[in-house]
Amino acid sequence: QVQVVESGGGLVQPGGSLRLSCAASGSISSIFVMSWYRQAPGQQRELVARIFRGGSTDYLDSARGRFTISRDNAKNTVYLQMNNLKSEDTAVYYCNVALQPGSRGTWGQGTLVTVSS
Repeated sequence: QVQVVESGGGLVQPGGSLRLSCAASGSISSIFVMSWYRQAPGQQRELVARIFRGGSTDYLDSARGRFTISRDNAKNTVYLQMNNLKSEDTAVYYCNVALQPGSRGTWGQGTLVTVSS
Protein backbone atom coordinates (compact mmCIF):
# COMPACT_ATOMS: atom_id res chain seq x y z
CA GLN A 1 0.00 0.00 0.00
CA VAL A 2 1.16 3.52 -0.80
CA GLN A 3 0.69 6.66 1.24
CA VAL A 4 1.00 10.15 -0.24
CA VAL A 5 1.43 13.35 1.76
CA GLU A 6 1.56 16.87 0.34
CA SER A 7 2.91 19.99 2.02
CA GLY A 8 3.83 23.55 1.22
CA GLY A 9 0.54 25.27 0.51
CA GLY A 10 -0.41 28.62 1.94
CA LEU A 11 -1.35 32.20 1.27
CA VAL A 12 0.78 34.19 -1.15
CA GLN A 13 0.41 37.51 -2.92
CA PRO A 14 0.07 37.73 -6.70
CA GLY A 15 3.49 37.48 -8.27
CA GLY A 16 4.83 35.47 -5.37
CA SER A 17 6.21 31.94 -5.22
CA LEU A 18 5.48 28.71 -3.40
CA ARG A 19 7.05 25.28 -3.44
CA LEU A 20 4.87 22.23 -2.94
CA SER A 21 6.26 18.88 -1.88
CA CYS A 22 4.74 15.42 -2.10
CA ALA A 23 6.28 12.38 -0.45
CA ALA A 24 5.23 8.82 -1.21
CA SER A 25 5.87 5.96 1.18
CA GLY A 26 4.96 2.31 1.60
CA SER A 27 5.46 -0.66 -0.71
CA ILE A 28 7.30 1.12 -3.51
CA SER A 29 9.88 -0.39 -5.82
CA SER A 30 9.66 2.33 -8.43
CA ILE A 31 7.22 5.04 -9.46
CA PHE A 32 6.02 5.40 -13.03
CA VAL A 33 4.64 8.94 -12.83
CA MET A 34 4.14 11.59 -10.18
CA SER A 35 1.57 14.27 -10.90
CA TRP A 36 0.15 17.48 -9.50
CA TYR A 37 -3.52 18.26 -10.02
CA ARG A 38 -5.57 21.15 -8.74
CA GLN A 39 -9.22 21.82 -8.11
CA ALA A 40 -10.66 25.29 -7.68
CA PRO A 41 -14.10 25.82 -6.12
CA GLY A 42 -16.81 24.82 -8.56
CA GLN A 43 -14.27 23.55 -11.07
CA GLN A 44 -13.18 20.12 -12.21
CA ARG A 45 -9.86 18.75 -11.09
CA GLU A 46 -7.20 19.43 -13.72
CA LEU A 47 -3.70 18.18 -14.36
CA VAL A 48 -1.12 20.87 -13.63
CA ALA A 49 2.12 18.97 -14.23
CA ARG A 50 3.50 15.46 -14.21
CA ILE A 51 6.91 13.88 -14.35
CA PHE A 52 7.67 10.38 -15.52
CA ARG A 53 10.25 7.94 -14.24
CA GLY A 54 12.69 8.88 -16.97
CA GLY A 55 12.34 12.59 -16.28
CA SER A 56 10.05 13.71 -19.08
CA THR A 57 7.42 16.25 -18.09
CA ASP A 58 4.04 17.62 -19.15
CA TYR A 59 2.49 20.93 -18.11
CA LEU A 60 -0.87 22.64 -18.21
CA ASP A 61 -0.55 25.43 -20.77
CA SER A 62 -1.22 28.14 -18.20
CA ALA A 63 1.46 26.71 -15.90
CA ARG A 64 4.21 26.26 -18.48
CA GLY A 65 6.99 28.77 -17.95
CA ARG A 66 5.87 29.61 -14.41
CA PHE A 67 5.79 26.20 -12.72
CA THR A 68 8.55 23.62 -12.59
CA ILE A 69 8.05 20.01 -11.55
CA SER A 70 10.95 17.91 -10.33
CA ARG A 71 11.40 14.65 -8.48
CA ASP A 72 13.88 12.96 -6.19
CA ASN A 73 13.63 9.26 -6.98
CA ALA A 74 15.73 8.27 -3.99
CA LYS A 75 13.23 9.98 -1.68
CA ASN A 76 10.09 9.14 -3.71
CA THR A 77 9.32 12.84 -3.58
CA VAL A 78 8.02 15.26 -6.18
CA TYR A 79 8.15 19.05 -6.01
CA LEU A 80 6.23 21.80 -7.73
CA GLN A 81 7.95 25.16 -7.79
CA MET A 82 5.35 27.81 -8.59
CA ASN A 83 6.51 31.30 -9.55
CA ASN A 84 4.65 34.42 -10.63
CA LEU A 85 1.48 33.10 -9.03
CA LYS A 86 -1.84 34.51 -10.13
CA SER A 87 -5.23 34.64 -8.46
CA GLU A 88 -6.47 32.00 -10.88
CA ASP A 89 -3.91 29.56 -9.43
CA THR A 90 -5.92 29.49 -6.22
CA ALA A 91 -7.01 25.90 -5.65
CA VAL A 92 -6.47 22.79 -3.63
CA TYR A 93 -3.43 21.04 -5.10
CA TYR A 94 -3.36 17.25 -5.06
CA CYS A 95 -0.52 14.88 -5.68
CA ASN A 96 -1.04 11.57 -7.45
CA VAL A 97 1.51 8.77 -7.48
CA ALA A 98 1.17 5.92 -9.97
CA LEU A 99 3.46 2.93 -9.72
CA GLN A 100 2.49 1.40 -13.06
CA PRO A 101 1.29 2.69 -16.45
CA GLY A 102 -2.49 2.77 -16.55
CA SER A 103 -2.83 2.75 -12.78
CA ARG A 104 -5.23 5.18 -11.12
CA GLY A 105 -2.53 5.92 -8.61
CA THR A 106 -2.80 7.05 -5.02
CA TRP A 107 -4.00 10.52 -4.07
CA GLY A 108 -2.82 12.72 -1.27
CA GLN A 109 -5.15 14.72 0.94
CA GLY A 110 -4.47 17.99 -0.87
CA THR A 111 -2.89 21.28 0.12
CA LEU A 112 -4.57 24.65 -0.28
CA VAL A 113 -2.89 27.40 -2.28
CA THR A 114 -4.46 30.84 -2.02
CA VAL A 115 -3.17 33.69 -4.17
CA SER A 116 -4.55 36.97 -2.93
CA SER A 117 -3.49 40.45 -1.98
